[in-house]
Amino acid sequence: MQDHMIPGILGIFFCIKIIYFRNVRFLIRRIYSIYVIVVFIVLFVLLLIPFLVIIQVPSWNRYVAHLNRLWAKFFYPLTFMPLEVNISEQIEANGTYLFCPNHASYLDIPIMGNTPTDFMYVGKNAMEKVPVFGYMYRKLHITVDRSNLRSKHSTFVRAKDAIEHGRSLVIFPEGGVFGKNPPVMIPFKNGAFKIAIEKQIPIVPVSIPHNWIILPDDGRYLFTMRKAALIYHDPIDTQGLTLSDLDALKEKVYQVIDKEIRKSHNDLMVEES
Repeated sequence: MQDHMIPGILGIFFCIKIIYFRNVRFLIRRIYSIYVIVVFIVLFVLLLIPFLVIIQVPSWNRYVAHLNRLWAKFFYPLTFMPLEVNISEQIEANGTYLFCPNHASYLDIPIMGNTPTDFMYVGKNAMEKVPVFGYMYRKLHITVDRSNLRSKHSTFVRAKDAIEHGRSLVIFPEGGVFGKNPPVMIPFKNGAFKIAIEKQIPIVPVSIPHNWIILPDDGRYLFTMRKAALIYHDPIDTQGLTLSDLDALKEKVYQVIDKEIRKSHNDLMVEES
């Protein structure tokens, strides 16, 4: 074998090796992802009957939060994803708050099941299209069609009514998974802050720093096994605020969440254009 051929052969060998390990890693992620989805479905089926019973008895809706926490309690250990939940000592279990988390993964919805109060989600009506789950989501939470003014008005009315009945709300202020450069957030929409100011309830910024890595929004539905984290920050009081303070309040909540995310991913924080 001529000496000048050795580098070429070694190059081919390393390319084959890289391709091999990439394929193996992809296969492992795919198998793990299937396992995670199976766990999700099994837990959903096991809790389906209690959820359906609660739907039929509106006065029992307050127990939904308990079922959500029960689901989360088993989901993370069974999928070998350690979950660290840090809750501000200022948050009272029987309090009424508006929780505002960042949103970069579909896993953000189930992880918020750990919310420590009785709560309802306020989210896009696209969730209603999911078989069975969509029916439950529509009955137990508040959905909105943002392209329909009547739907948006109805959502505000229902959200305020829920607060008056002592229930907290979880609203993703980005309006969906729209960021092009996760974990950088896009500007917040006004809805959550308008509700909090009009009802004079505290806003709790919530940071979810790692879900965009665990389940990226890339259409492949591939999970990565790693530690998840959920941080409930100190509540921000809205007493005495008016709608003229909305932009300042929105910016304050944004900065609290952003600061926490940067602790883990500052080197990746390329600003949205």
